[in-house]
Amino acid sequence: MATFLTDVHTHSTYSPDGVSPLEEMVKTAQAKGIAFYGVSEHVNYDMLVAEQDGRIYATERHTDVDGYFHAARHLQEDYAGVMNVLVGAELGYTDDVRAQNMYKELIQKHSPDFIVNSIHTLGGIDYWSGDPYYTEGRESVRDKREVYEEYLRLVLRSVKADYDYDIIGHIGYPTRYAPYADRSMPYAEYAKEIDEVLVEIIARGKILEVNSSNDKGVSMTLPDREIMQRYFDLGGRKVSYSSDAHDTARIMDKREKVVAMLKEIGFTYLTVPCKGEHIQVEI
Repeated sequence: MATFLTDVHTHSTYSPDGVSPLEEMVKTAQAKGIAFYGVSEHVNYDMLVAEQDGRIYATERHTDVDGYFHAARHLQEDYAGVMNVLVGAELGYTDDVRAQNMYKELIQKHSPDFIVNSIHTLGGIDYWSGDPYYTEGRESVRDKREVYEEYLRLVLRSVKADYDYDIIGHIGYPTRYAPYADRSMPYAEYAKEIDEVLVEIIARGKILEVNSSNDKGVSMTLPDREIMQRYFDLGGRKVSYSSDAHDTARIMDKREKVVAMLKEIGFTYLTVPCKGEHIQVEI
């Protein structure tokens, strides 16, 4: 194994919430000496089907999937031999079969180099909006345990998705935006649900993402250190580092701290997915 810098799972202005253009993101990644740089624009078919049903208002825009893959593949060619640009996608998981079939069609058409499978929404409504934490009409705040257990059961179903993917993204996402005085999701309190997720990730040979973009959260990373430690204790070794950068300034954010944490736990390498292959990169 060789030691290389990696950052898998980033976004550009092709994503609805991206800030920096794709060309600038890739150029900055190369300037920072990254060997494996993964772009994974949002594909929110979970929200799209909810919009079609009238369950939520239409978002400002959705990712131009065809335009993104066309541009990213050209950049991949331009940087060949200089940096490994991995052209991926972050899929917003939902139980809705219509969205899942659309994801399968995307995979068939564009053959992404890797896929991050993430939970952002409940019924198409992003946790960022606050609505999933409240009863209908926001009359009262829902019980935290009820909300977090519901989320973890959804994550478990996402791990079992029957479309191809590589990485399970940012476990603990609702802790960023929860309205509770204590927003944490301690392993000890949700051990059963968390273990079910981790065991399934390991059994399926998937990669657990360590996401450093958690400034609004209660821990440095998603998942937090406790969950990463439990994953290791259960035999999990496949982990990917992700800055989840949406602008050039956040590329490689907190990577040194994340790597130090992983080493303390016992991890010796990061896993980089590319076209079905899982590459081990020493840390």
